[in-house]
Amino acid sequence: MTATFGQCCYVTAVHDVAKSQAYFVDKLAFEALEIDAPGWRFVQRGTARFDMGECIGVPEASTLGDHSYIARIFVDGLDDYHAEIAPRGAEILHGPADKPWGLREMAVRTPDGHRIMFCEVIS
Repeated sequence: MTATFGQCCYVTAVHDVAKSQAYFVDKLAFEALEIDAPGWRFVQRGTARFDMGECIGVPEASTLGDHSYIARIFVDGLDDYHAEIAPRGAEILHGPADKPWGLREMAVRTPDGHRIMFCEVIS
């Protein structure tokens, strides 16, 4: 039998789970998932899910340089997504741009400094 892969979930360490979840909901237009797990918050949009665990006292992702890149999420309609989140005040490091590796990419940063690449295949 061949293994089948499903949804991918990103687990992040954050200093303030309420603030981090609010950023994903208010700025990146994700949905909050109502899961009762003290010290954790969860968001999802389509098949992209983030589980945020409160880790007070650990270095923020913003101190990790290039190691703060945590995800590449494929989006159908990347330019539309950019137009949706830009007026919401998302911290967009760079807007959609074609890359030589065949992807159109946009980079955002979360309050904890995690950097996420949203992309789509250039057709």
